[in-house]
Amino acid sequence: MAGAKILFELFWSFFKIGAVTFGGGISMLPIIDRELCQKKGWVTQNELIDYYAISQATPGIIAVNVATFCGHKLKGSLGAAVSTIAVVIPSIIIICLLASCINTVEQIPVIKKALMGINIAVAANLSYSIIKLSGKTVSSAFTFLLFILAFSLVYFFKVNVVLVIFSSAFLGVAMYLIGERLSKQKNAAASTDSGLASDSDAGEDKE
Repeated sequence: MAGAKILFELFWSFFKIGAVTFGGGISMLPIIDRELCQKKGWVTQNELIDYYAISQATPGIIAVNVATFCGHKLKGSLGAAVSTIAVVIPSIIIICLLASCINTVEQIPVIKKALMGINIAVAANLSYSIIKLSGKTVSSAFTFLLFILAFSLVYFFKVNVVLVIFSSAFLGVAMYLIGERLSKQKNAAASTDSGLASDSDAGEDKE
């Protein structure tokens, strides 16, 4: 019974998120953060950022991928399926309703103004998401330099975003491996020094 309740809450949460999200997956971040992290406590902000990072590097729509990851964390494969279905249903309904009259509706002055207002809200939401993400992930000199490099490659040199993402992932793994190797060398050196010190103390005791 408790499992069914969580599945229903999961479905309803992502249905609401899918219904009020404009501007794509990145603009979902503040809404998901408020609904799942702050209100429900189902995932942490760091986990949510990890889901976004993985969703950027995997095929498919970011919003759907994030919903799948969140649902899987809570209730496994069933939770992933429920979250995925819930987040796409509002879009399907709205698209089906608008498909037959979009050419007519978009010419109405009031609708044009409404769309302009939505675009401004989306831009503000995206800006908030960028600040939120950067505040959580740009936490060292290396991540700051990587951020500047990635931004420059995409914005100024028009490098393919997918290439930048996978290159950044490679650099992240490389830095991790280098750090692990240096840490092992440091520990080994410390162990050697400790062993030499112990032998020296033992020799002094014998004398």
